[in-house]
This record gives sequence, structure tokens and C-alpha cells, in this order.
Amino acid sequence: MATLVLVHGAWGGAHGFRHVRKLLRAEGHEVFTPSLTGIGERVHLAHALVDLGTHIRDVVHHVLYEDLDQITLVGFSYGGFVVTGALEHIAERVRHLVYLDAFVPGNGDSVASLVRGEGRRRIELGENWQVEGPVRAYDSPAEAQWMGARRTAHPARCFTEPVHLARDLETFPFTRTYIKATRSPEGDLGDAAFRRAARHASASPAWNYFEIDSNHMVASNKPAETARLLARVASGG
Repeated sequence: MATLVLVHGAWGGAHGFRHVRKLLRAEGHEVFTPSLTGIGERVHLAHALVDLGTHIRDVVHHVLYEDLDQITLVGFSYGGFVVTGALEHIAERVRHLVYLDAFVPGNGDSVASLVRGEGRRRIELGENWQVEGPVRAYDSPAEAQWMGARRTAHPARCFTEPVHLARDLETFPFTRTYIKATRSPEGDLGDAAFRRAARHASASPAWNYFEIDSNHMVASNKPAETARLLARVASGG
């Protein structure tokens, strides 16, 4: 069975993977869902100095303290920045790297730089150290209510700090996979960057590429399909 580490996105938390986590564990996989500082269940730790580096350390320390190896590391949405930055510290422990409708940044990229021209104003980076997120759509009204009640503001420095990647992503020995949510409206914040990453992955022999018939909130709207695909990737299928 596989070991998966699922890293959530902005304005969310590990609870967003609760359906997927349950399904994967029922199949015998080990599943870890670290929570990022200042959002989700760790919202009480929010402050103006929380940045991308903080979130990278959250994930790196989780992997190191649990002594996880041969992992399938999954980054959802903003989590793509976090898992990319984590490679400097734990790349040798990664067997598969998966971007789930996520940013795939290069060295020196930031969220703000990748969404410039298609959404930077909407995330309203400015003097306020917290950023309110865009409205996301859910297939189930009950899920929308449940997730909405747990949505938090996000520390702004996470979106302006550039990621460090010492070598090209495609030179690492692990397997790379991109999963695109095909029903995300093109105007969704970040989706233009996700589509660019998906086009590259679908055309590159260095990547595996899959699609899920969902909008951006794939883990909530299509948990069974998401779990099945992650299990397939983690198992090398």
C-alpha cells in the first residue's frame, strides 16, 4: 500500500480532504494531511509574518517527524507552491509528486506573479496582512455550508514570497503527475495558471496527465474519483 501526504490549498485546511482521506484509508493506504499555519484548524496561529516558507516548513517537518519515505506528495491549488518548495528538503523521500488542479511554479515564481493579469487585483494584495478568498462552488449545498463555515482568511505574505527550486522540476527522479479539473470556469482565480500547467504536462513525456470532471473543489465534489485516481498514481498505475 502507498503512503500519501495531501497538502491543502489557500483559505482551506486539512478538513477539505476528509472524504478522500477516509476512502484512501479504507483501501489500506497511509494518508497524512498536514494543516498549514494560520488557516483551517490552525487559524489561531495566524499572524502577519506567516509566509510560504512557514507552510513549507509545516509540511517538511510533518514528513520528517513522522519519518515518512517513498511518499506520494500531493499539492492542491496553492499547495502546489508548498510541495514545490518542500523539495529542497525532502525530495529524496518523494516517490510521486502530484499537482491536483494546482500551481506548478518555477524558481522565483510567486502566487502573485503567476496570477498577474488574470486575478492579482481580486486577491487584493495591499496593506492588510490577510487576504479574503474567492467564492468557490460546490455540487452539494450541504458541503458548501460545511466548508464555508470553516473558510478562513489567508496570510498575504504566502502569495508574495517566491518559491525556491534549485533545479528544474523535470530533472528529479520521482514521477510527476498533473490532474486538471475540467469544469473550472476560465475566470476562476488561478485557473489560467492551472491550465498552462495542464497543457505542459499533457504534452510532456516527463509527466503523467489526468483529468477529473469537476470544478476546482475536486476533493469535495468528486471524492471517490479523486481518491481512486490518487490511489492509481500512488500505486504506479
